[in-house]
Amino acid sequence: MKYSVCNELFGELPLAQACAIIRQAGFEGVEFAPYTVFGDLSSGEIRKGVAEVKRVLDGEGLAYAGFHWLMAKPEGLHFAALDPAVRAKSLDHLKRLIEASGKLGGGNLILGSPRQRSSFPGRSNQDALQYLEEGLESVATTLSECNSFLLIEQLSTDQTDVVTTFEEAAAMVDRIGAPAVSSMFDFHNSAGLPQAWDELIRRYASYIRHVHLNEVDGKAPGTGVSDYAPAWKALKDSGYSGWGSIEIFEIPKDPKTMLEQSRELFSRLDGDMDA
Repeated sequence: MKYSVCNELFGELPLAQACAIIRQAGFEGVEFAPYTVFGDLSSGEIRKGVAEVKRVLDGEGLAYAGFHWLMAKPEGLHFAALDPAVRAKSLDHLKRLIEASGKLGGGNLILGSPRQRSSFPGRSNQDALQYLEEGLESVATTLSECNSFLLIEQLSTDQTDVVTTFEEAAAMVDRIGAPAVSSMFDFHNSAGLPQAWDELIRRYASYIRHVHLNEVDGKAPGTGVSDYAPAWKALKDSGYSGWGSIEIFEIPKDPKTMLEQSRELFSRLDGDMDA
């Protein structure tokens, strides 16, 4: 596994300082929330943001790992909106991010965005599922041209009613049938499912192109009591060699120490697997 860090855990810290900390803590890449680096997410702001991200990553010897929180901003985006103009605007936004990903060398775009894919009151979640599926099919060619992958994230039922299990994610991937559309694994989001982490990984290994590393409470790996060893073994047995990216749901007071502690945990787990 290659290790990266999601940049939003640094809050308002300038990108150059955040990336310096990421490198010093022993990580190899950065995963970005687009709204943190692309201003108002207009085409012009994205172009400027891509240039700045490349400059900073190259300066620290870090790789671009991908994007997440794809649809968080601007406001009003929704794949299943009743207004077709809103759906079209949402897909245009997604295509701009895919093209930005290509300019950064290609990477994984993690589709969580629960509010922007959920059904509307009085409408079936199957309607939302169909609109989402049609939308992802429509960007498959752009993904391939940009050497990038759109990964459908399984989310808990308290966040959305569209794709809440790995079975549903895998079924959507199969229906779309495009090599550039797949899925990923998030420790926190899968914690409420009846299957253990390692069981899920073994069952859906062929759909896992990216891993989000976190505790069941959404904090940094190693801050809780989670036993990651069986999951690490399942990932190793499956031949997984993609990114393992720290994504947590807080801004730590001391990001460098937190990242160093998590990296030490990963090194121990990797060492145990090699023993």
